[in-house]
Order: sequence, then structure tokens, then C-alpha cells
Amino acid sequence: MAPRQTVLPLAYRAFFLIIEPISALVGAYYAHFRQDEYLAMTIHTPSELSSGTSIVLSQLANLYLLFALNEALVLRSTGDLRVWRTVLSVLLIADFGHLYSVGGLGFWVYWNVTRWNAIDWGNVGFVYLGAAMRISFLAGVGLGTPAAKAKKAA
Repeated sequence: MAPRQTVLPLAYRAFFLIIEPISALVGAYYAHFRQDEYLAMTIHTPSELSSGTSIVLSQLANLYLLFALNEALVLRSTGDLRVWRTVLSVLLIADFGHLYSVGGLGFWVYWNVTRWNAIDWGNVGFVYLGAAMRISFLAGVGLGTPAAKAKKAA
């Protein structure tokens, strides 16, 4: 029997199939083609770019590209909720890893939006949004799934 195909709410489709993949592509562009600027904004200090750091930033750009393609193309290829839940669960774990990775800046980076620069809005604010969207999806919000119906009945 073929997996059940579902028409997902517009908010999820727009975010996971368009907005977030484009955001990841922007990150890939900056991490690979504008490395000095990317590094300075990430660590909040102008810094000299070593060849090792340049290689690592290009590898990061490649991972952002993988993220964008994986999310946009795999999710676009199916309406099977099992596939969507699996991909979004993995990306939620990655969200927590991404948030952990910026902790070296100090605890302020997680809450003090007045100090955030453009990269911080992407590395923290946008990741908060992505994680919230994934948690909502996985909890069945707006999907009419048994989990959502059970919460509604309670």
C-alpha cells in the first residue's frame, strides 16, 4: 500500500519548502564567497582569515547547501507525513546543535536581541523560528493528526 499523501498547511509548505531553504542558501553564499564578513559577524570581532578557517567555512557552506537541498527537495517530493516527520526531527536535532555552537559568544547571544547583528539573527533568531515550526509540525499543530486531536479533546 502506498503511503498516504497529505496536503500540508500553507505555513509549513512555505517555510520548509521555500523560506528556510533560501535562507540556508544565503548562509552558504556568505560562508563561501564572503568569508571575511561572515567570520567577523559570527565572532563579533574582525579577524584574519587563515587558510584553515577558509576551508572550514567552505565546508560549512557545503553543509548549508546540503541542508537547503535536503529540506527543499526531499520534502517537496512527498506528502507522506512519516517522511516529513523524519526529516524535520533530524533538522530539529541540528537546530539544537546549531544553537549550542554559538554558545562560545556568551549566554547573552541566546536572549539579548539588542546586541544581535545580522548573523546572530540568522544563527539564533531564525533558528528559534525554525525549531518552533518543527516542534509545531511534530506536535501535529494544524495537521488534524491524532496527536493534535487528542490535545484538542483534552
